Amino acid sequence: MHVKEVIGSNILIDVANYKNIPAKVDTGADSSAIWATDINITKDNILEFKLFDKNSPFYTGELLTSKRFKALIVRSSHGDEQIRYRTTLPTVINGRKIKVLFNLADRSKNHFPVLIGKRTIRGKFIVDVSQKAVKPTKKLKSNRLNKELHENPYKFHQKYLRSNKKGATK
Repeated sequence: MHVKEVIGSNILIDVANYKNIPAKVDTGADSSAIWATDINITKDNILEFKLFDKNSPFYTGELLTSKRFKALIVRSSHGDEQIRYRTTLPTVINGRKIKVLFNLADRSKNHFPVLIGKRTIRGKFIVDVSQKAVKPTKKLKSNRLNKELHENPYKFHQKYLRSNKKGATK
């Protein structure tokens, strides 16, 4: 029996040839996802993609390929559906080498470029939410919103919450 290692709610992992990539561990998410761009299927039926994008400090422009992949429909918490590709990538979590099945997704707006879901950690790791490898940074959008709220709470409420936008930001 393998001893389950304790990991935090966010960790640094190695994926493919990329080292020390920040990842959010989400026990509420079924599957894992990684930020991918330039996703393409060649005429030879090979999945091609790059991890991250030019605005990411982790981007190298390296083209990754996979002959083994699937398509799936992913539904967001808002009910939106998207078709995504899924493939396995060699990954190191807490010094342990495993193959992780990743959904290739646009995570450019997420704080973490990688999401580790419960299928990846089940049977291998225990999550201690008090442990964090990456310190969270303040979100600029929230800072802007709170500044606007502080300046005129009534106007803020009318703009964002009173209308049909129900919390939508511009």
